[in-house]
Amino acid sequence: MKNMKMMAAGMCFLTVVSCQTKQGTGTLIGSGAGAALGGIVGQIIGRDGKSTAIGAAIGGAIGAGAGTLIGRHMDKVAREAAQQLPNARVDKVTDANGLESVKVTFDSGILFPLNGSSLSNAAKNDLTKFAALMKRNATCDVAIQGYTDASGNDNINLPLSERRAEAVSSYLKGQGVSNSQIRSVQGLGSSNPIENKTVSQANRRVEVYLYASSEMVRQANNGTL
Repeated sequence: MKNMKMMAAGMCFLTVVSCQTKQGTGTLIGSGAGAALGGIVGQIIGRDGKSTAIGAAIGGAIGAGAGTLIGRHMDKVAREAAQQLPNARVDKVTDANGLESVKVTFDSGILFPLNGSSLSNAAKNDLTKFAALMKRNATCDVAIQGYTDASGNDNINLPLSERRAEAVSSYLKGQGVSNSQIRSVQGLGSSNPIENKTVSQANRRVEVYLYASSEMVRQANNGTL
């Protein structure tokens, strides 16, 4: 069981129902300001308390009630992702506005061959399901981040990680996801490792974040989300 870790002030994160973490694929990690997720246990901010700032700051005030509505909506999105993506890991994190967002981590051992960026058939199957989830949740903006382990240098790792992120983005768009929904696609090389190892399959991954768009914030402020 891992210790719960709280974000600093300004991230305005949420109360969790348990600090226990179930390590396994297809598992939802964390819960938020929305309704309690029956039978789901978790911790704040994924494995190690670190979270990449996702999304641009949204102009205008976000009311406390709106934040709660967004938290409940993201609970639903996370639960659906965990149910439909047994080969991925689902975490609850916060975005740049201090709102709940959902991180889906696709293991590159499933997505890509070693040192490659071509999607496997299994990866395409999972990403087809994920594309359907994205289209059902069109008010979620999306950020895609590709990673490598540290076995090569940045001249190798950064372009490879970017190709992996672009491969995921291109496939999702090919499945009918709107270009405008995917807000950023980045290759971050061997930064933000999950494991402190030079050679690590866990570090060779693609992370996809679903977070509140300005339209979702507008609906939440109006009480229509």
